[in-house]
Amino acid sequence: MTDPVAPSSPAPARLVVLVSGSGSNLQALLDAGQDPSYGAQVVAVGADRDGIAGLDRATAAGVPTFVHKVKNYAERADWDRALTASVAQYEPDLVVSAGFLKLVGEAFLDAFGDRYINTHNALLPAFPGIHGPRDALEYGVKIAGATLFFVDRGVDTGPIIAQVAVPVEDDDTEETLTERIKDVERRQLVDWVGKLVRDGWTITGRKVRTK
Repeated sequence: MTDPVAPSSPAPARLVVLVSGSGSNLQALLDAGQDPSYGAQVVAVGADRDGIAGLDRATAAGVPTFVHKVKNYAERADWDRALTASVAQYEPDLVVSAGFLKLVGEAFLDAFGDRYINTHNALLPAFPGIHGPRDALEYGVKIAGATLFFVDRGVDTGPIIAQVAVPVEDDDTEETLTERIKDVERRQLVDWVGKLVRDGWTITGRKVRTK
């Protein structure tokens, strides 16, 4: 009589993370992936520039990296196709923009539009663009926050996955509010990446649901 064979654990979902700076959100995903129960691992890190801490974090973790600088391509579409090809090489289940400061184009969205997520430091659709906390303070809102969403062809206009609120204090500056948002933004990103890959998701119009 042979001993029963234990069922094998499913392979972790494959994450490709795109960065342009320090990579603190990348590090949080790298750390989360050390726990097998998280269900996902970073398999590659891409960037649009050299010499950034995010690439150093990937190298320290033994994760392969690639860099595509826009200025090295005659046309923006050429850069977009090169980025798409590099990401596709790693067969990602989910692509994460973790402080990636370039807008991807048609080729990238055709390939990954239903599995490319980004995080924004405001409660969309309010205050899109690169100055979310500043714009929120100038408007005088009492609640700011962070939004996780699937990227579409607009600027911070894609279907929303999750949001978290951050109260605005009377003495907040752009810097203090930004730092408080970063803390909850990072936790939201890690929590929801894990939930998406473990549970699966559907996108119907603007509605995102986990299965």
